[in-house]
Amino acid sequence: MFETPFSIVGTVVTNPVARRVGDQDFVRFRVVSNSRRKMSDGSWESGSSLFVTVNCWGKVAEGITSVLYKGDPVVVVGYIYTDEYDDKDGNRRSSVEVRANSVGPDLSRCRVKLERTRAVEIPAPRDEPDTEDAIPDAVPDVVAEQGLSLSA
Repeated sequence: MFETPFSIVGTVVTNPVARRVGDQDFVRFRVVSNSRRKMSDGSWESGSSLFVTVNCWGKVAEGITSVLYKGDPVVVVGYIYTDEYDDKDGNRRSSVEVRANSVGPDLSRCRVKLERTRAVEIPAPRDEPDTEDAIPDAVPDVVAEQGLSLSA
């Protein structure tokens, strides 16, 4: 078995399957990443496709349940594992799997609305009095967008 850091941008090609393994959540799904290139006439030429199985454990698996579906554009970061085995007919095969550290939507191909799992804290300014003038101009806009309030 070989292991190395890995990231893939692609499309979910199977609906994620969630299970409970011992005391941890586990989710598995497959992703395809397609390459293509632009030709001199402006048309696109398809290249090869890479299919990988993505395994998610614990918090990563919890975040995926009932959020990702077949056809969704994703970015997956984790470690890649290759494994060789003999199939039922005795043929030598190999599989490629990713144990995901992070999975998220590919924002270049979709729009999402974040549902916060924890409150976002805004750090208090240092060495300045606790006044409204001490808050950077952009902070109130960000706070309002996230539905938070500024209070000491």
